[in-house]
Amino acid sequence: MSQPSAWIVRWSHLVPAGGRVLDVACGAGRHLRWFADRGHAVTGVDRAPDAVASAARWGRALQADIEAGPWPFVGENFDVVVVTNYLWRPRLPDIVAAVAPGGVLLYETFAAGNETIGKPSRPDFLLQPGELIAACAGLGVVAYEHGYEATPPRFVQRIAAVRLDGSGIPLRHLLGAPARP
Repeated sequence: MSQPSAWIVRWSHLVPAGGRVLDVACGAGRHLRWFADRGHAVTGVDRAPDAVASAARWGRALQADIEAGPWPFVGENFDVVVVTNYLWRPRLPDIVAAVAPGGVLLYETFAAGNETIGKPSRPDFLLQPGELIAACAGLGVVAYEHGYEATPPRFVQRIAAVRLDGSGIPLRHLLGAPARP
């Protein structure tokens, strides 16, 4: 199984201890494993039966086609919602809405420019400049990146954003804090 995304690891300290995790398009569960190993209750969703079977080793795993079918988490909130290497624009509002008060969205996927170096190359699967920030308008952005990285070569957009708790008190989020072991 592949290692968790460095972005997810870097910002995992924002997740409350023992918080509930949702991994959208979870694949075999690399991020589910990361969070389960740190004491979190994890839920993953993917449309591939073999991916769901693998991900179920770490916690709750649902097989659902969230592009063609309904959003399976209506009314549920999670302390962290994780999305990597996946983009389906009609689901962005559902993904953001699933972040609980005080919770965090950790999102990383391909961006415009990637078509010049490889796949994905279709505009449907590439975020435009600022698009992820706009989708997170109701959240407080802690960190954002958009650009090219050399290893592996790709154009990416990433965000770590929190849902404010409504108290009006600014939340203190350490930048670049080390991940919990």
